[in-house]
Parts: sequence; C-alpha cells; structure tokens
Amino acid sequence: MELAWGRTYVMVEPTHFRVDYVINPFMDPDDQPDPELAMAQWRALVATIERCGGTVSVLPQRSDAPDMVYAMNLGLGVVAEDGTPQVVMSHMRYPQRRMETGSAQPWFAEHGFATSYVGRDGVGAHLEAGDAFAFGDALVVGYGPRTEELALKHLAADLGIRVRGLRITHPGMYHLDLAFCPLDERRAIVCPSALDEESAAALLALVPEPLVLTEEEALTTFCANSIVIGSTVIMPACPDRVGAQLEEWGFEVVLLDLSEFHKGGGSIRCLTNPVDVRIGRDLPSVPGGEVVLPAV
Repeated sequence: MELAWGRTYVMVEPTHFRVDYVINPFMDPDDQPDPELAMAQWRALVATIERCGGTVSVLPQRSDAPDMVYAMNLGLGVVAEDGTPQVVMSHMRYPQRRMETGSAQPWFAEHGFATSYVGRDGVGAHLEAGDAFAFGDALVVGYGPRTEELALKHLAADLGIRVRGLRITHPGMYHLDLAFCPLDERRAIVCPSALDEESAAALLALVPEPLVLTEEEALTTFCANSIVIGSTVIMPACPDRVGAQLEEWGFEVVLLDLSEFHKGGGSIRCLTNPVDVRIGRDLPSVPGGEVVLPAV
C-alpha cells in the first residue's frame, strides 16, 4: 500500500532565499528569514530524505529568484510509459516567479528530461505544480488562486491521463500542497476548508481513509505540506491527534524545523519536487486524456 513514488526529488539550494514581495498571506518583507538558519534547515531536510532512502538532485538558485527555493513549483515531473522522464514546466501566475523556469528548463533538459509547457512568458494557461498530485485513478489538481482550470485540459491531453480538478477558494491555502498530502494508496491528509463545497466533497469521496485537518491546523502547522517516503512521513509539525492517527496506521513521523521557509509561505513539500511519478503505475494511462470536475 505504500506510495511507489516520492523517492526521487529535485531541490533548489537556498543561497538567495529572502522575502522581496508579497504574493501570499504569509509573506512580509519586514520579517526576513535568517540566511544561515534557512540553509541549515534546508540541509537537514536533504540529509533526512537521504537517510530515509530518497535521493536528491540540486539546482542552483538564481540570485533574482528568491522563491525558486520552493522547487515543487518548478514543474510537474512524470515518467512516461516508455520510461522517458519528462517535466511539464510551470507557468507561474505571478510575474515575480516566472524567471525561475528560465533556469529550471535547461537544467531538466540537460539531465535527460523531456520538457513541455501549457503556457509561458505570461501567455497561455497558468500551471503551478504545487497544485498537482498523483492519487487513486488520476492526477488530482487544485485550481483557482494559482493554476487555471484551462491547464487541466492541457495536462490531461498532453500526458494522456485523467485529471481530477478541485477548486481552491481559501486564500491561505493557495496551492493544493498546503491542504492535501497523499500518504499511501488509500490514505491522505486532507483539509476540506481549502476548497469549495463541491470540491471538498469530491476529495473526501476520493480518499478511502482521509485524515481530516481543521483550517487552523493546516494554516498554523503546515502539516499537510509534508512528504512521505515509504512508511516515513517527514513533517514540519504535527498536532498530537494527527500524530496518533499516523502512528496507528503504521507510519513513522519525523519532525523537522523549517520555520524560516514558512516566512515565504511554504514548507517541506514546497521545497521538494518529486520526479518519479510513473504513468501506467501511479497514474493510469487514458489515451487522449480526460478531465473530471466536481458536480455542481
């Protein structure tokens, strides 16, 4: 029942991480991260991933891209049925982040990934990969604040998969990775408060055994913004009742302090981009693609 993916990550070293602007409710240019502490926290995360059996490849951070350290949003990485790794590059909603793909795309190409776009340079659909997760029979994609609904059709057609869209309405959970964390094939951490009523119902129906977070738990602990390697959940914080449920299910919880990165609005999942999701194993192949939206 363990997730087959989530063992191979791309990360960005935080050599130029800072808060230069405000594009989410957590950011405050008057509350800057401590560079040395941020680097130490990031290195502890890398070491923990590797100790748990994962692998990490590192991109250098552009000096003009302070948010590039949130590598989850560089692009959606998958492995095609023929074994070819590919990345659908993100097309950021805010222009302050769009230069990140200018460095990320060549890096991915040089490392053997086929790359593509659903939009770029401010033209076409916006896609931010922090909104997309393989779970069940589909790629589950949040849309609204950052990713546009139009991007779902492009993803489904380009990758030949089923995409299940969920409308995000909460300003503080602007990416799905702040409200949804797959744990294994049946279980996931879910915060329904991030979504509209129909989408929340659709997500809870999709997850056979959800671990439901309150709005306060999700926003104050970033605990949905975690990663899973086998039976280990690497988390920035964990409310007692959440930890008790995870342990009852057989998961080991590893807690890491990523507080400096919370100042930019992200935590462990935002810092880590999994590139080992396989079409045909983790995502069913659907020739021509299919988009499923919640009933209204």
